[in-house]
Amino acid sequence: MKLSPKERRRIYEEEKARIEAEERRRREGRRAKAASTVDLEPNVAGLLCYVGGWISGVVFLVLEQKNKLVRFHAIQSIIVFGALHIAGIILGSIPFIGLFFGYIIGVLGIILWIVLMVKAYHYQRYRVPWAADLADKWSA
Repeated sequence: MKLSPKERRRIYEEEKARIEAEERRRREGRRAKAASTVDLEPNVAGLLCYVGGWISGVVFLVLEQKNKLVRFHAIQSIIVFGALHIAGIILGSIPFIGLFFGYIIGVLGIILWIVLMVKAYHYQRYRVPWAADLADKWSA
């Protein structure tokens, strides 16, 4: 099938307009879906929930009232890093073995901290098994 240059141009313009309209709808949908109390994209706010451990989780839980994804990450941050903080304090008081287990918890906590921040930035609800159920319930 042979197309004239005019027909090619018309098809090109129609396709370009369709792609631009689709991209505009996607951006508007993302903005509507991302309705938020804080003036940040949900992925950035979710990442920031983990940056300061349980303290930044508390800050974002207080500030964010609308976005369920951000609230999920804030609550999960409070639960996970609050529990790790308490475990570190308790283990730190035990002579000899407390130092070893405190070190192990610290290393695992840093790895979990990085994984949670990366997953939150990619709009994913990475579920820490014992904390995600509570975060789901409390963020609803």
